[in-house]
Amino acid sequence: MSETRVAILAVVVTEPDSVEELNRILHEYSNFIIGRMGIPYSAKKINLISVAMDAPLDVINALSGKIGRLKGVSS
Repeated sequence: MSETRVAILAVVVTEPDSVEELNRILHEYSNFIIGRMGIPYSAKKINLISVAMDAPLDVINALSGKIGRLKGVSS
């Protein structure tokens, strides 16, 4: 296995309809995820999610890219 990095991926969700697909993607990468924390911010009608990972850099980038392609979701 290649060298891994510990990273925090920040995710901002503005489109509630994308949450199901977001969770499916996160589950796909669950073996690299140490933990995650979601914070609903009702004043702005968004959700903030931090995802702690220990993974090779290409895996971190792939996850970030997949998440960033979802409608109303950025990472």
